[in-house]
Amino acid sequence: MNTDATFGFATALEIATEAIDRLHSTAHSHHRIIVAELMGHRAGWLALGAGLAGGADVILIPEIPYKVESIVTAIRRRLRRGKNFSIVAVAEGARTVADAKALAAAEGRAGRTKDPVERETARAEIVQLETQHVGNTLRLAHQLEQLTRLESRLSILGYVQRGGTPSAVDRLLATRLGSAAADLVAAGTFGVMVAARGDGTEAVPLEKIAGRLKMVPLDHTWIATARHVGTCLGD
Repeated sequence: MNTDATFGFATALEIATEAIDRLHSTAHSHHRIIVAELMGHRAGWLALGAGLAGGADVILIPEIPYKVESIVTAIRRRLRRGKNFSIVAVAEGARTVADAKALAAAEGRAGRTKDPVERETARAEIVQLETQHVGNTLRLAHQLEQLTRLESRLSILGYVQRGGTPSAVDRLLATRLGSAAADLVAAGTFGVMVAARGDGTEAVPLEKIAGRLKMVPLDHTWIATARHVGTCLGD
């Protein structure tokens, strides 16, 4: 099991949320769709958390492949209610249903086959799909503008989310984990990761977590909350 939290996330979440808060002003005053691309190549924690905290109307994450039609329907529903602007928070790795299926199929073939030629063909397809994905958020912004007749603008936060002064939450977490790591070294315990567990810590063998990505579970509270407050998740 991975850690409950890692230092840096709380700070990035604050920065991304503040950015979405600021984008609301332009979106509202100019009657626009603002598409905000946030970090998250394979996991949507940051986009989901910042989208919820910042009141985004649409949140797109890699774990939930989206349909452009679903987003358009949600924006048009807002228009009928007199809300002529929308904020779309997008994790950089969010994909359409078709693109997600194609990538999963290629990765499946690369992982299953024992034929080196077939494996290399599948890997080449994965590279091609990843290359084609570059600029996906910009294409989405253009699609939304064409289909809704609302001006659409793209804002890419990029590595701005990685910088800045660490939040108090991150400082406390880093101190906790660092102190626990020092205790483990003093005790002669190596080959482990110090994981946050509630208010405490736990030493987790590296072989149990190396190479494993902590994805957003589809039954996670944040996803349920987003649906409860009427946020479109693109599905």
